Amino acid sequence: MTEELPELRASDTDRERVAEVLREAVAEGRLDMEEFEERLDATYKARTYGELAPITRDLPAAGVTPPSPVSMVKEPAGSGSGDWAGRIVGGEGSSQWGVAIMSGFERKGRWTMPRRFNAFAFWGGGTIDLREADFADREVVINCVAIMGGMQVVVPPGVEVVVRGIGIMGGFDHREEGVRGDPGAPRVIVTGFAFWGGVGVERKLTRAERQRIKEARRQEKLERKAGRRGEQGELEVGSSAHRDALDEARSIHRDAMEQHRELLRQHLEERRPARPEERDERRRARHEERDERRRGRD
Repeated sequence: MTEELPELRASDTDRERVAEVLREAVAEGRLDMEEFEERLDATYKARTYGELAPITRDLPAAGVTPPSPVSMVKEPAGSGSGDWAGRIVGGEGSSQWGVAIMSGFERKGRWTMPRRFNAFAFWGGGTIDLREADFADREVVINCVAIMGGMQVVVPPGVEVVVRGIGIMGGFDHREEGVRGDPGAPRVIVTGFAFWGGVGVERKLTRAERQRIKEARRQEKLERKAGRRGEQGELEVGSSAHRDALDEARSIHRDAMEQHRELLRQHLEERRPARPEERDERRRARHEERDERRRGRD
């Protein structure tokens, strides 16, 4: 991997690849839960390869013992890259066929999909789930024969699907055709025959993966809410300081008004007309003063 990755936009599959490496690392004890949550949050927020690459630079790739960082560089199809290279294991496969006659069968979980898997259902049904499966080859074929019955093929995101089956009073599901596969991902060809029955094809994440994505989104919502609460707290602090300043200004204003009222009371008191007893007292004082002056002349 080059030191400077192109600033190309990362896909959901790229982010899921990195998330898988993080889950393996926390399961092996390489990361604690706090580090795992921080890196997982950064993974789902990443928009380019350059943002994704540092997240797993110090971790081994999922399912690989020697330490090697996850490569975010797109390679030509067929070169085998990332997690898909580890899931194409060769060999004959762990199960070659499935039969359901007035009953049902399932192939799911950790198993190896052979180069060709034959399935037959008569008045019954079957499920062929490849979400956690390994693959014997880069191109595999699922041959389905459904007579008055049905089958369901489940593939993980990133796998290319081609549907070539024939239906008579029945049908094959073509909705997942035309979706480009990831570089190095296997190609699944669904073929066969359906009479009064049907073969469905759907692309799904595992339940655990959906739960992890749901938890990551919930964590992101909680962080956004916490950020909004922090902003509201800052606003409340600012409002509190403003209220304190207003209270201080009001207190100063009240003191000034009280001093003004006191001065006004003193002024009015000085200009207030004298009461009758005060007038009599002043009159007596004037008479006494006049009598004193007369006696002094005599």
